[in-house]
Amino acid sequence: MSVITEPIVDLQGVGKSFTRAGKQAKTREVLRDVTLRVGADEILTVLGPSGCGKSTLLNCIAGLEDYDGAITVHGHPVTAPSTDVAVVFQAPTLLPWRTVRANVRYGLELSKAAPGREWDERVDEALDVVGLHDSADLYPRQLSGGMQQRANIARALAVRPRVLLMDEPFGALDAITKERMQEELQRIVAVERLSVMFITHDISEAIYLGNRVAVMGTNPGGVREIRAIPEPRPRALSYKRSPAFQELYTELWDAL
Repeated sequence: MSVITEPIVDLQGVGKSFTRAGKQAKTREVLRDVTLRVGADEILTVLGPSGCGKSTLLNCIAGLEDYDGAITVHGHPVTAPSTDVAVVFQAPTLLPWRTVRANVRYGLELSKAAPGREWDERVDEALDVVGLHDSADLYPRQLSGGMQQRANIARALAVRPRVLLMDEPFGALDAITKERMQEELQRIVAVERLSVMFITHDISEAIYLGNRVAVMGTNPGGVREIRAIPEPRPRALSYKRSPAFQELYTELWDAL
């Protein structure tokens, strides 16, 4: 396992429980003693079955859930949402009455991450990064699934985050579009120099994208092991057909 000496995101002993209200109140422990680090310019993929707490973990890092233990981003404790951290969910959740440009701008309107005079410049930059500048005046219904997700990513990039949290963002795409988006994400991360935590239940995706793969177990969710992926990025799709890739796939399957 590679060692992260100066983590951008640092989780130490993170736990999370939910309590069901009512006469028969019951507490369910979702996460227990999760310790993870994400380094600079790194994609850490988090792999695990449904129900292991992957999305809950992401929400804790984003400041959307309270938690036990400690989470810091650039050394600052996470107590609430921050413009340093952006989240990309599985569903693009674009506003249908807004154009692509207006949807990307919406993230800036909500976050107030920059003065209004900078918004147009930031939107243009984000659209250029994801390759949607020529589609800026289209509406979501006029976009393919992959283009909608690129618009979703552009909305996150417009606030210029230092950390990008991605919750199965390509899970609903067809196989060909999914692979294209995986290639696109590698390029975006390299250009923007982001630290990324990428949630998935797809072993191939976890290996292909991750500098490291964290494997989570269930009941409650916790990290079983962390595996470094030695293949340098950017990675060609042909890497998925290599013996080294297949060996890693088998090892991670066994770990699950």
